Amino acid sequence: MTGNRTTGRAPVWAQRKMVTLALLGFASGLPLYLTGRTLQAWMRVEQVDLTTIGLFSLVALPYSLKFLWAPVIDRFVPPWLGRRRGWLLVTQLGLIAAIALMSLQDPRRALELLALNAILIAFFSASQDIVIDAYRTDVLAEREMGAGAAVWVTGYRVALLATGALAFVLADRIPWPAVYLVLAALMAIGIGATLLAPEPVGAEPPASFSDAVVLPFREFFARDGATRAVLVLVFVVLFKLPDYLAASIATPFLLDTGFSQTDIGAIQGGLGIAVTIAGALAGGALVARLGLGRSLWVIGLLQAVSNLGFLGLALVGKQYPFLVGAIVVENFCAGLVAAGFIGYLMSLCSARFSATQYALLSSLMGVSRDVLVAPAGAIAEATGWPVFFAISLVAAIPGLALLPLLSRVRVGERT
Repeated sequence: MTGNRTTGRAPVWAQRKMVTLALLGFASGLPLYLTGRTLQAWMRVEQVDLTTIGLFSLVALPYSLKFLWAPVIDRFVPPWLGRRRGWLLVTQLGLIAAIALMSLQDPRRALELLALNAILIAFFSASQDIVIDAYRTDVLAEREMGAGAAVWVTGYRVALLATGALAFVLADRIPWPAVYLVLAALMAIGIGATLLAPEPVGAEPPASFSDAVVLPFREFFARDGATRAVLVLVFVVLFKLPDYLAASIATPFLLDTGFSQTDIGAIQGGLGIAVTIAGALAGGALVARLGLGRSLWVIGLLQAVSNLGFLGLALVGKQYPFLVGAIVVENFCAGLVAAGFIGYLMSLCSARFSATQYALLSSLMGVSRDVLVAPAGAIAEATGWPVFFAISLVAAIPGLALLPLLSRVRVGERT
């Protein structure tokens, strides 16, 4: 184990790398809405039709395909700052340029250029995520992984608040192109974090590009045998399914229950994000205290019962105390699970191939988030809300059933 991966005498939360991970979380979250919510608002203000706005969701494809170029980031080392920090600087400079370039676009006259610019932002943002995920995996010891994930989630959520709230406040006072210039300037926080961050040491990059593509798979399946590796991959797909099922159509459920958009924005958006941050920090502390293996049991069981709040709300109807309780419980558990599960994914990666392996694992997790939840609306329409949320509780069983086989966490090779 390398020197910069040990905790020494410093408390886990007080280390310099934890501060840099929080700042890198902010840098990771900042671009997300710039090709989504804020871009949609700008286009609608400029009278772009809803069909076109809907099609613009395709500009986010780089986030789903990032595993395709992750081996490049594992294999090649920039001539400055090292393998991880060097690529961070490259992607962050690209993001600043791409976001600033949006200030020259006009949705009324050149939608094609706007789309290309948005794809460019998504590409550099997804590439930055590859590097940050790899950096976080490489620099943290096993006991630090929950705490590192927690501070990263905190920074990420703060960035979502900045782009989801600050951008709209600014847009009422200055033109949208100027808003994008302000947000481009905020990416300087990420560059500051990159310059401050300690560079992980000890792991040599793959010797060739073919090694960078093939060896991550070979190493992963050889570590504990093919059978266990397949079970791990199935577990990654299924573990967060109950959380994703409830979250996928929570907003339509709340509207159908009779709550206003203001209610949802204030309670689900404001309070929900704050409670998620608290849950993530609690998750980090839990992993630091219990270790990843035992923590998976705790967060798995809490996740399984967290949807009881929505089930209760579906039964009692429009009751504000039940709404607040459901949002607090669900979001706190979501933050708890995020910190613990990100820590678990990091533990599965070898430092030599962490960019490629983590990108592949996070893409698998996306199968649950984006594919398996696709029938959620149809199920809710066919069964009604109470039965739907009862089904979401049952969806926790497959992941929990795999825990006895996988709770013995085997940390990937670190050097």
